[in-house]
Formats: sequence, structure tokens, C-alpha cells
Amino acid sequence: MMMMKVFRSPARHGYAVEVSPFIPNRVACAASQYYGLAGCGALLVLDETESGVSLVRSWEWSDGLFDVAWSETNEHVLVAGGGDGSLQLWDIANHSAPLRVAKEHTQEVYAVDWSQTRGENLIVSGSWDHTAKVWDSALSHSLTTLRGHEGVIYSTIWSPHIPGCFASASGDGTLRVWDLKAAACRLAIPAHNAEILSCDWCKYDQNVVATGSVDCSVCVWDLRNVRQPVNQLRGHTYAIRRVKVLGLQQEPASSGHGGASLRVRLWIRLQPARPQPGGGLFLG
Repeated sequence: MMMMKVFRSPARHGYAVEVSPFIPNRVACAASQYYGLAGCGALLVLDETESGVSLVRSWEWSDGLFDVAWSETNEHVLVAGGGDGSLQLWDIANHSAPLRVAKEHTQEVYAVDWSQTRGENLIVSGSWDHTAKVWDSALSHSLTTLRGHEGVIYSTIWSPHIPGCFASASGDGTLRVWDLKAAACRLAIPAHNAEILSCDWCKYDQNVVATGSVDCSVCVWDLRNVRQPVNQLRGHTYAIRRVKVLGLQQEPASSGHGGASLRVRLWIRLQPARPQPGGGLFLG
């Protein structure tokens, strides 16, 4: 039987957890007071050990922190998004203050992601101000601001395959795919009839993206034909806060939240059918 290891952060509620791409037993956690509704935030770096979970570093922030992403080129560096509209660049070797703070968003930053494609070192952020911004890795300034969503952007994720391409999920019910070279939205999918809180790009298939929604469902999309999802998965009884595509067969894991219930579900064997001709996006 698997032993569950727990780390407790008094008066700080976890919003996002990301595993280090360099150290498999290390995670970063963005946390907030009062479930992110008010108060301060904290960024925690934790290591799993044989005996439990140990705290490596922690930093306090003056507003809630909602998301975190590790650098893909430096094992000590991470970026967090805050309720004050800021992005902060942190270094584990620095015990006190962030390396840099960038504040261009006018409302909460709810999503951050660091690009994974070779030769690219960019950060994307999504905000309650309905915009996505792309930044250089030093957060010196935003390189472009992308508009098109008509609701809060809850999730942004770079394509692990295609340079300059990322997806975003919004409260307007759409999943959008953006082309940085054109500074434009290439595909807008009315993916759910409710707010979409999360999206993730499959690391093994450049055409597959999963979405998780307030409607309690996970949808798996083939971007070559977006008339309907290739899979729609139901089972959660509350909104799906986070979805991750895990393996070779497009296996998402999803976590739901609401009321006093919190569950994680693992969905298996979700190989999409061969796409039929129809409106979509051919990437490459």
C-alpha cells in the first residue's frame, strides 16, 4: 500500500504544485491565505524524503500566489503569479527577496508557464484582466500582450512541441491556441458550456490538449478536428481545478474542488480516434 506523505502549511492553502524538471523529488507550491480570497501568499519549495516531506525554502508575499512554474534551464529558478497582478522571479539560493518583480497585468495573475521547446526560454502569464502576456526569462518586460478572451484566463500552457505556441483556457468557455510569431489566436474552441479552469498539452502528441471545467468534465481535444472532443470524461461532482496529461496514451489526471470535497482522478486508455475531416488546426 502506498504511504501518503503530508506537509502542512498553517494558514496557507495550496493553489498550485509543480514538480522540478531537474530534481524529481522536489516540488514548488504556490499558496494563499483564506483560499485566495484575501490576505498574503507563500511560495514553498519541498523535497520528498524517505521519512516524509521537508521544507527547502519558503518566501512570503504580500498578496495571494496562484501559480508557479520552474525554469527549464536553471534548477534553482522559478516564477510565480500573484493576486496583485505581479510575476515574481525567485532563486532558491536567495533567501529573502525575488530576483525581479514584473507588474503589467491590471488584475490577478492566475497562470504562469515556462516554455519547454529547445532554443526557447519564455514565460507566459494569464490574468483576470482577460489578457495573456509573454515575457523574456528575466522578466525585464513583456514581449507581447495577447487579447481575445472575454473572461478570466485561468490556465496557460506552452506547447512542448512547437516553438512560440501556447494554449489558454478561460472563464468564457473557450480553449484558444496562440501563435507568438503572428501575435494572434490561431484557433478558438468553444470547449465547454461553462468556465474552463485548466488545460494541458500532451507531451507525446502535438495535436492533443485536455481541458477541465466547472461543468465537472474533462475533455480531450484533437486540434486537427475540433468539432467535438475525442473523449469527454465525467465522474467529478465538483469543478475541475487542474488537469494533467500523464502518459503515452493521453492519460489525464484531474483534481476537483468545492465544498468539503477534494478528489483526484486518474483516467486511463484515452487514445483518440483517427481524426475525420473537419475544421481544425494543423500544427508543425
